[in-house]
Amino acid sequence: MSKKKKRARSQRKNEITRGIFTVLEKEPSKSFNYKQIASKLGITDTQDRNELIKRLGQLKSSDRIVEEERGKYKKKPSVHTYFKGKMDLTSSGNGYVIVDDLEDDIFVPYNRLNKAFHGDTVEVFLKPRRKGKKQEGEISKVLERKKTSFVGILDKQKTFAFVRPTDSRMYTDIFIPQEKMKKANDGDKVLVQIGDWPSDADSPYGEIIEVLGKPGEHNTEIHAILAEYGLPYEFPYEVEQFANTLDTSIKESEISKRRDMREVLTFTIDPKDAKDFDDALSFQKLENGNYEIGIHIADVSHYVLPDTILEEEAYNRATSVYLVDRVVPMLPEVLSNNACSLRPNEEKYTFSAVFEMDDKARLVDQWFGRTAINSNERFAYEEAQHVIETGEAQIPEDISIRGKEYTVSDEIVEAILTFDRLAKIMRTARMDAGAISFDKIEVRFNLNEKNEPESVYFKEAKDANKLIEEFMLLANRKVAEFIGKQKKTFVYRVHDEPDQEKLMALNGVISRFGHSINLKDKKSVNKSLNQLLEDVKGSKEQNLVDTLAIRSMSKAIYTTENIGHYGLGFDYYTHFTSPIRRYPDVMVHRLLQYYLDGGKSAKSVVYEEKCKHSSDMELLAANAERDSVKYMQIKFMEDHKDQEFLGVISGVTEWGIYVEIVENKCEGMVRIRDIKDDYYVFDDRQYAIIGERTKRMYQLGDEVYVMVKDTDLMKRHLDFSLIGKKE
Repeated sequence: MSKKKKRARSQRKNEITRGIFTVLEKEPSKSFNYKQIASKLGITDTQDRNELIKRLGQLKSSDRIVEEERGKYKKKPSVHTYFKGKMDLTSSGNGYVIVDDLEDDIFVPYNRLNKAFHGDTVEVFLKPRRKGKKQEGEISKVLERKKTSFVGILDKQKTFAFVRPTDSRMYTDIFIPQEKMKKANDGDKVLVQIGDWPSDADSPYGEIIEVLGKPGEHNTEIHAILAEYGLPYEFPYEVEQFANTLDTSIKESEISKRRDMREVLTFTIDPKDAKDFDDALSFQKLENGNYEIGIHIADVSHYVLPDTILEEEAYNRATSVYLVDRVVPMLPEVLSNNACSLRPNEEKYTFSAVFEMDDKARLVDQWFGRTAINSNERFAYEEAQHVIETGEAQIPEDISIRGKEYTVSDEIVEAILTFDRLAKIMRTARMDAGAISFDKIEVRFNLNEKNEPESVYFKEAKDANKLIEEFMLLANRKVAEFIGKQKKTFVYRVHDEPDQEKLMALNGVISRFGHSINLKDKKSVNKSLNQLLEDVKGSKEQNLVDTLAIRSMSKAIYTTENIGHYGLGFDYYTHFTSPIRRYPDVMVHRLLQYYLDGGKSAKSVVYEEKCKHSSDMELLAANAERDSVKYMQIKFMEDHKDQEFLGVISGVTEWGIYVEIVENKCEGMVRIRDIKDDYYVFDDRQYAIIGERTKRMYQLGDEVYVMVKDTDLMKRHLDFSLIGKKE
């Protein structure tokens, strides 16, 4: 069965499961046979009917439904109406429990939370549904805490203290006995570990595990962001020591075991401020007129060996974290910036994908394995872009990373121009095959020596960036295909098809701007999505539409179960090209070498667990990165409180409207209570708030003028005052 069909059957199986519960829960006192359930669900074909019968048997075996008499099933009696789910708390104090098998989330009022926090895995007791009311429940047990440490402000008394968490969804303060204060002073920002929560206590007991500093200070707030997500900001002493004692010298005895490519023209293209260079390209013309192109990746797995504290630390971190003012690396500096960084004129160990390619970017041959290289040059994207745009060998002073004008060799000019031409052919073919082109605007800051933002700029992907991207995609795809077709356990980067409901919701929003997506079939969706993303480029609504389009997509994850990559349009895809900053790439290198050496298929259960951990850590890092950008945007806006800005309404809720400033992409909220000219009511159908007396409407996508009303760096809140609509 093809991956596409497997995925469709899996989705259908989940739909049938949800359908069974929907039928049984609607009339909990009645029992139904499979024919009656099939009729209510509109199931007519044999395959779905057999799946229905099979699921009924499985649900009965797992004690989730009752077979009251032979072949007749009903909902379990209400005395057993307990479900396991994930707690989702809102800032209002109420919550919802998300249960996989239930169509609707279970509403839990704040007085029925029973000590459950946001993200906890809980057991919820389902109350009988009252007519016209939402499904309501009560937390009966906290099964697993998502997190046990929280960032907050210390309120110190004589013999005890309380910590007030800065997370608005954390509804209780934390009691700290005097002996567990760790020399923290009143008003300090701290990281606290929760312990017992006695039944007769209003607050849980805790212990301060780290004093972060004074609220509002730059380092305090950056460390607080990392601490909130359980991310480290320095390496343990023993890990640093271990890394520093590694032999990082290049030995001829090791090179002799590798493909020696030190004499082949090789160079790197990276951001101008990059410190770690984990990929390089090599280029040479073959006698038959084809090109040999090498994608060379730092051989991290040569240094990071299994069953060492370095391996354990890399696995625990799983990713580097890129905050606005710093990188929190996955590996110590001796590796990330030195031994594993492909710096010019230094011999390095690499893991390579080498391709023979003709003039039309068609693959003729491929080779994978360990190599040794010596990079000839290092270029910034701006320098490579200049060569692409002008075809000239002279790099002007204003873009030179060497601080002066210089000239590159004719061979390098030819290599860059050839790479660019081939990359454009590959990109066109990828788009024609159904890939989606997400070029979302990335906000960047120019910081002074005190890490204060002086200006905002946007990262733009030009041809030089896309050149590197295409060759990295090629290496990732071909490595995954090489192992995938052998049917051996491997680490894949997968991306599922988007949810139809999310696409329909996206259509509803973008219709406000005169756009639409054709939902007829996959090809139509992809084509119209690409057209949408192209149409909004440079428009006021670009960032909003880009963000909403990305949210309508599934989340890419790591797994051993390959279903392909929807967004890229690939049947096989992995991450092979950034082992300095991603642990999955280290796993991919190890598995690839193991299979090149003739190894049998590895145990999938071991790698699946590592994949899940890597996906989870990637999400935490992305959240921390987003929070650091939000923090810096608020810091930037603090100095612009008397300035009027044009913005676009980017979100509408019952408590206010979100506005994104056009010129710097900073987003803040206009609270509904602060709009004094009328009493405004939220209309969810029109994505708008509407004045009861004047009928004035503020709708998603409207352009409005705002001023900064309030900034809160500690809670990362930015509030605007609404001046009015742009006429």
